[in-house]
Amino acid sequence: MLREVKFETWVRSVAVMLGMTCTVHAQDNEYVKQAEAIFNQPQPSMVRQVSHEACSPEGCVDPVFTESCYSDGCGSKYLFGPDEAWDLGDNLFEEGSGWDIGGWMSWGYTNRSTGMFNNLPGKFNNHQSWLFVEKVADGSNGLGFGGRVDLMYGIDADDTQAFGNNPGRYDYQNGWDHGVYGWALPQLYAEAAWGDWRVKAGHFYTLLGYEVVGAPGNFFYSHAFTMYNSEAFTHTGVLAEYAAADNVTVYGGWTLGWDTGFDQFNGGSSFLGGVSVGITDDVNVTYILTAGNLGANGEGYTHSIVGTWNITDNLEYVFQSDLVSVNQGGGQHWDTIGINQYLFYTVSDRVKVGGRAEWWKADGVSYYEITGGVNYRPMANLTIRPEVRYQWAPAVNNIPAAQIVPVDEGAIFGIDAVLTF
Repeated sequence: MLREVKFETWVRSVAVMLGMTCTVHAQDNEYVKQAEAIFNQPQPSMVRQVSHEACSPEGCVDPVFTESCYSDGCGSKYLFGPDEAWDLGDNLFEEGSGWDIGGWMSWGYTNRSTGMFNNLPGKFNNHQSWLFVEKVADGSNGLGFGGRVDLMYGIDADDTQAFGNNPGRYDYQNGWDHGVYGWALPQLYAEAAWGDWRVKAGHFYTLLGYEVVGAPGNFFYSHAFTMYNSEAFTHTGVLAEYAAADNVTVYGGWTLGWDTGFDQFNGGSSFLGGVSVGITDDVNVTYILTAGNLGANGEGYTHSIVGTWNITDNLEYVFQSDLVSVNQGGGQHWDTIGINQYLFYTVSDRVKVGGRAEWWKADGVSYYEITGGVNYRPMANLTIRPEVRYQWAPAVNNIPAAQIVPVDEGAIFGIDAVLTF
């Protein structure tokens, strides 16, 4: 009997370490509750985090504890450190000041190049050392002002700079880089808010797409073909945002084209805007377009459609489709279309798993990739992201696809760690 008790206790202890949940002991039928998102990050989380109640009416008598028990001092969500992520801004600014400072560090390894950000295989690289200072404009009591500046260092700088500029302007080819490492200023803007309106002016992230440049905003270590090749990363211009209803947000503004930093390349002048609609509490669709002279990318039209569906409290599906049709001059056209599908499942506060399947077609050539991965959080500020990716592109008219858009076919293993502060 003693051995059985010890064995049961051991099994439950292992479950705690793996972040698993136990059978519900609550007497009522409300077994599932909403909890905070898995990432404490400057951009919206992709998956809603949930937990299951595992306390009996007498309290935490079961050694396998979940979030509903943590407040009673029964245990910790993570293997190391406190339940709440340490925040640099909370320690430097007084509560209510509106100011925030923070960032992250991202280090990773991949055994082969994906051709997109992760293009230095066989080494443990510092992808992003990122710092931001921000004050979000508060328009709830009249006109409010704010702004934000981001500074990053790492091997991702080359893909994050305003490469839609003339060389030597802003952070593009400015002499700051050394070897494969460099510096970038992904955002530098002022912001004003009044009631349901918000306007930013300067250099800011794009609205296009689902994946983002900043590491904490993504589930996967690697990026999709669509994100890297068919979307802008940043813009310079003026962008207005209007909360038309509780579930409807409208965007509209003018930019100097794609990936510009306070520079107008080839007379870039384009519209950036769209709408985001919450169809139900669990389904949201966002449509974003750019149109006009996109600068270095030519003149034409592009759009991105992203739909998210929270199937259950811990299972989410994402559908994304991008279209690009631009005339680059001299009879050259750049036409692409992509369809990305994501599925994420939250296992516990520490663990979630995900998959991505992609078809991307550029000028008549199709490219494919499938990726599966895990996000593991041993502590509130640290996420480890191992993944396996397989990508390929069939030859067209006996011309290898790699000669059109470079792609290293086959399986690729990658892993990185993202430490936020």
